[in-house]
Amino acid sequence: MKKLFLIAIAAAGVMTAQAQQALEATNFGSNWSIGIDGGATTPMANGHAFFGDMRGVFGAHIQKQISPSFALGVEGLGMINTTGAKTAIDQSYVGAYGAVNLFNLFGGYKCDGRFFDMELVGGAGWGHDYVAGAGDHNYFATKAGVNFNFNVSKHVTISLKPSFAWDMSDAQVAQTSAAYSKELCTFNILAGVSYKFGEGFKCVDTKNQGEIDALNARINALRGELDACVAANAAAEAQAAALAAELQACKNRKPEVIKEVSNNLQSVRYVFYKIGSSKITADQKPNVEMVADYLKNHKGSKVVIKGYASPDGNLDFNLKLAQARAESVKNMLVKTYGIAADRIDAKGEGIGNMFTENSWNRVSICTLED
Repeated sequence: MKKLFLIAIAAAGVMTAQAQQALEATNFGSNWSIGIDGGATTPMANGHAFFGDMRGVFGAHIQKQISPSFALGVEGLGMINTTGAKTAIDQSYVGAYGAVNLFNLFGGYKCDGRFFDMELVGGAGWGHDYVAGAGDHNYFATKAGVNFNFNVSKHVTISLKPSFAWDMSDAQVAQTSAAYSKELCTFNILAGVSYKFGEGFKCVDTKNQGEIDALNARINALRGELDACVAANAAAEAQAAALAAELQACKNRKPEVIKEVSNNLQSVRYVFYKIGSSKITADQKPNVEMVADYLKNHKGSKVVIKGYASPDGNLDFNLKLAQARAESVKNMLVKTYGIAADRIDAKGEGIGNMFTENSWNRVSICTLED
């Protein structure tokens, strides 16, 4: 019976977490109960009559329900004197116990409660015999039993409690398995009434369908966003690959060199620039003024301006610089000298190689046309 009790306690520990998953968390001050007990006890040893030696017993208990399946408690019992002992109570017992609710352990906790359930109970404590004319007898005692509980209301339980108790310190077998014999055993049958404080364990609804539906909708929306992101990423990667290929093609292309073959001293003027610049310096402004004077004197004439850059530096930058140099001459002709823009054709021609002197290729060549 001792082994059965230990196995039940271990099983309660394993099942407690599972049993509480659907319950609201409780604090130390909840799920307490107190009760009173009364009944009869009789020795099981040979030479004793089961009913003939039966006598009354009464007591009280306090219990804390740790989980729906497991409880701890303390109890006190007094046996009514039917012998020549020196007090009205010839025996007493005070001890602690644990109780495993089999119905909740194996059947699960019912939120609306059960009318009937069963508990396996095991405990240990201190026994005391009041012996007439001699020293009292103190001993270590253990007990095991079953509680048949009738839950007549939310707070009141009536129980039938058969149990066995052993004197573990007699017959030179102190606190060993040999003490678990009927010679050292008494049988007790008690009826008890308990009152439970508070509301007990509260069930919580672990499933909220509205929240689940909302979460599912959100998950589906996120999946759609993820798919869109994957598609956008694939498109971006494709675009990046195309740009990389285009860049590589530009790098592999040889610079285009345009050589000016027409050099008529009568119709051509040059505007030179400093390296990396499209600004017309003061010493070059007279060249622009010559072009402006010609256009003013010859109303039907036009000018073609071609901007160039020397081979120094980055190709992309030089291409933009050549265009900017042509535009700088056009802007001065229009804004400073009032020449109509439609008489001017300005464009960048890229890298020039007209002159053996490299710095001379940083130029805008203005060709006058009648």
